[in-house]
Amino acid sequence: MANTPEVKKSDRGLRKSMVGIVVSDKMMKTIVVSVSRKVKDPLYQKYIVHKSKFKAHDEKEEAGIGDKVLIYETKPISKDKKWKLGKILSKGVEV
Repeated sequence: MANTPEVKKSDRGLRKSMVGIVVSDKMMKTIVVSVSRKVKDPLYQKYIVHKSKFKAHDEKEEAGIGDKVLIYETKPISKDKKWKLGKILSKGVEV
């Protein structure tokens, strides 16, 4: 998954958006989204996968583990939450 932040122009200004997989939904109104991207190593010319985790605000608590979601940047909601759930792109498989 090559998910570089996309910058969108909206009525609130420029906002980054990313696509990732939900890895945790155990907190109230919060999901943890893992975003992976491929970066080419300058010395060895190999592609390396970098992963980052972001806490995102999920007001309706509709996203579950394994879902592919779109998150976008917003003003800080708490110490760690600076992203909001945009939409669920695809549902994950429930076990």
